[in-house]
Amino acid sequence: MIHTSLNAFLTQGRDVLSKGPIALILMEDAVEVDSTLRHHIDAGFRVVVAVGAAQIAVDHALEEHIIRVHHDMLSPDALTTVVNGVIDAAPGQWIFYGYNTEYLFYPFCETRTVGEMLAFSTEERRDSLLTYVVDLYAGDLSAHPTAVSRPDAHLDRSGYYALARKDRDGEFCERQLDFFGGLRWRFEEHVPAPRRRIDRVSLFRARPGLRLTASHTFNDPEYNTYACPWHNSLTAALCSFRTAKALRRNAGSAPHIHSFRWHNSEPFRWESRQLLDLGLMEPGQWF
Repeated sequence: MIHTSLNAFLTQGRDVLSKGPIALILMEDAVEVDSTLRHHIDAGFRVVVAVGAAQIAVDHALEEHIIRVHHDMLSPDALTTVVNGVIDAAPGQWIFYGYNTEYLFYPFCETRTVGEMLAFSTEERRDSLLTYVVDLYAGDLSAHPTAVSRPDAHLDRSGYYALARKDRDGEFCERQLDFFGGLRWRFEEHVPAPRRRIDRVSLFRARPGLRLTASHTFNDPEYNTYACPWHNSLTAALCSFRTAKALRRNAGSAPHIHSFRWHNSEPFRWESRQLLDLGLMEPGQWF
């Protein structure tokens, strides 16, 4: 199904959006669009919405499994416009959002569907799941100059840290932290300060009045917490080539980067066990 505008989708697609969980794949370009869509279809999302420019091609074999929405994801405020529009159209539904070349992993995702994981989170009285954006990058940039290669994907096994988050009045926010690491930390001179955080609430349950901001946080502070008050909560990882791709594409950073590999790089095995062992996500009470 194809909708020629975001407004048309939000008006005509409410019946489809009444059955979650919903995955919003925001297509900024054509890189690894098919693999991103396929990954989230296989994860068990009942609705997968591909939002992007009309000229971005999608494999015909995937078309029957997705909803296509034509919208320029490079336009100002595109992220908040899309996500907040779907929040209004799908109250009560769990929603995931991520960009092409970003792949959601959660504990034991090889044997558990995303629906099972979200049902567990609902029973835990959680309406949001914190995800850490784990940077992926090609190990050999001479062979893969765009820094995107699934077979040659690498990640950092260390170098992650968190700082206490403060509100506008300088007070510490309860159960909220700002997380840093990966390529945004190692190449921070090329990354604007507001974009250096790697925490993102990529999975959440929509409700009236909820709003996502440009900083990937919500207007409800509880949605931005990493755990509930009584025990550790499940967290997930969003394994992403997006930062590496941008650093190689940007004219200011590309001439200075000849390799993303360092002594703490290791090949990504495309499995949740590796992310759990590295402490890049938390199972909480999830078994």
